[in-house]
Amino acid sequence: MKIYSREELNEYFLSLTFDDISLIPTEISGIKSRTEANTQTIFLERELALPVISSPMDTVTGIEMSNELDKLGCLGVLNRFDSSLEKLLSAEEGTEGVHAVSVGVNTEERIIEKLSSQGMIICIDTANANNTKVLSKCEEIKKKYNAKVIVGNIACGSTLRDLENSGADAVRIGIGGGSVCTTSIQTGIGIGQVSSILDVYFAKQKEGLKIELIADGGIKNPGDVAKALALGADAVMLGRMLAGTFEAPGEVIKYNDQLWKKYRGSASFGVKMKNEFIEGEETMIPYKGHVVNVINAISDGLRSAMSYMNSFNLDELKEKNTFAVLSNSSYLERLPKK
Repeated sequence: MKIYSREELNEYFLSLTFDDISLIPTEISGIKSRTEANTQTIFLERELALPVISSPMDTVTGIEMSNELDKLGCLGVLNRFDSSLEKLLSAEEGTEGVHAVSVGVNTEERIIEKLSSQGMIICIDTANANNTKVLSKCEEIKKKYNAKVIVGNIACGSTLRDLENSGADAVRIGIGGGSVCTTSIQTGIGIGQVSSILDVYFAKQKEGLKIELIADGGIKNPGDVAKALALGADAVMLGRMLAGTFEAPGEVIKYNDQLWKKYRGSASFGVKMKNEFIEGEETMIPYKGHVVNVINAISDGLRSAMSYMNSFNLDELKEKNTFAVLSNSSYLERLPKK
């Protein structure tokens, strides 16, 4: 079996995603228990207990989700269509836990001014960050306000310097990889998440840039979180994994004696509510209970991965450089059998 480095994975002849690779422990671990592994990190000058960010989707992140993630040491990005945004702008009681809010390229300046004055991270929420309007909006915000800005999304690192020069502090990596995203089908755009992360990571290294990297899309389980961070991402953005929880916006629906919640893409018909070009789907996913259970599962899985990889902290995990490329049969062999 060949053990691949990040450099070799980046040069692999096929586009790779999380199911195509595995972390390979190649040394004796000095970690006696996964509780010794420290998942704390600094992201955009904020201390996080776990490098998890919620996606600014209307069925994932409202005020309640943002507040709860803040308590758990993660980061919630309030979706820009949420009705509670006005509460936030009014600084009413109960909004103190929100630390990031998404905006569009046409969002009113009064809104951005108010959010910036409250110390919020501004996330310019678009499908394609490689656009002059996105760069202009980022430059405008950074010029006028003292705010950290996230832009997205991109699939490769060729424009990373342009994004940093516009003032972007972090970028979301991934086009077409979300479970309810149909961009790749509709447009033919996008590559596997592993290849996307690596291409951007090496562009950052080569150019000596400071912009922080968010793996956004395609993450289905705690193991994918560990892979994304080991590949070079500073944080992961989750949609489906956090959807369906008690704190996610939307009602719990009972159907066929099972509880469900709605989950839909940001460019789905349910969000746009008009017959224009649709790049997202809408579905129902099982109700999961409180989001703390999901976060704890991610934390446990990541800590366990770190113990296998002899990594006491996330910086040490990123120093590991041993991966395998899996055949389809190898991937299927590792799945639990019922």
